[in-house]
Amino acid sequence: MATDQLTSPTVSDSSTTPSRRRFRIDDRYIPVLGTVIVLVVMLAIGGNLYDNFLTGRVMANVLINNSFLVVLAVGMTFVILTGGIDLSVGAVLALSTCVSAWMFTHGWSAAITIPVAILVGTLIGLAVGLMIHVFEVQPFIATLAAMFLARGLCYIVAPESIPIEDPTIVALSTTHWPLFGTFDITPSGVIALAVVLIAFVTLHYTRFGRTVYAIGGSEQSARLMGLPVARTKVLVYVISGTCAGIGGLLFAVFSRSGYSLTGVGMELDAIAAVVIGGTLLTGGSGFVLGSVMGVVVLGLIQTIITFQGTLSSWWTKIFIGALLLVFVVLQRILAIRRR
Repeated sequence: MATDQLTSPTVSDSSTTPSRRRFRIDDRYIPVLGTVIVLVVMLAIGGNLYDNFLTGRVMANVLINNSFLVVLAVGMTFVILTGGIDLSVGAVLALSTCVSAWMFTHGWSAAITIPVAILVGTLIGLAVGLMIHVFEVQPFIATLAAMFLARGLCYIVAPESIPIEDPTIVALSTTHWPLFGTFDITPSGVIALAVVLIAFVTLHYTRFGRTVYAIGGSEQSARLMGLPVARTKVLVYVISGTCAGIGGLLFAVFSRSGYSLTGVGMELDAIAAVVIGGTLLTGGSGFVLGSVMGVVVLGLIQTIITFQGTLSSWWTKIFIGALLLVFVVLQRILAIRRR
């Protein structure tokens, strides 16, 4: 009888353990779940306050007006997943836009100008990656130097605004493809979604993507496992620079001009989108689709303030800052729980 009393609690505990584990959410998904909740709440608030908020046209404009930021956030996701940072993407985007405008003004065709504009970002990303790998410069310092370099080159290439009248860019900026109802998509939106798809497949279904996560988790462990750490760290900055070049092209399509002050502070918007999307600043955990949702959250904040009409545009920065602080605190709590 005494034996039954002692063993019965053990049987009960073992029977309930699997059910408890079944409903436990992995810590990696908690920040993304928070992003989804914020997104749903914002859609609900906007839909209740404004009649035309939840229309296809408004949702399409969120994607169209932020297509370049989506591409920047994708490149930034690769960098932050390794535990790095890239402060140069806003200036590189501006340089790509200025180079595009300058080349179009001087008679270069779109077939040559577009690859060159993207290549500008790729080369700067390669220079940053080599600086970090070869000279062991901290990513913050290396990308800060690249930011000043790219911004200075912008003032040399386009000290004043240069309009873009190339037929290809005009066609890209005016083309709309209806999908359903009032929702339509532009070539810029298609390019941004294609970049997201390629990044998603790369991060989750290739050896390179697994190496990116491994470096962010523990660079020393990744080296001991024989992973190509040096090559991967260089490549993530090449990817970030290339995404900045593509973003510059998309911004040229969006604004149809090139100007040296384009993209000031845009690197901070990209970092904010990645963090709000659930990627840990310490690296090793995050999802590119989460970064896209982070961009959508930023776009919805700006859209709600525009619908309000009485608030200053600076309230966008205030709300983004408050939301960013919430997600940074959430990341810190998760980091403490993992210890």
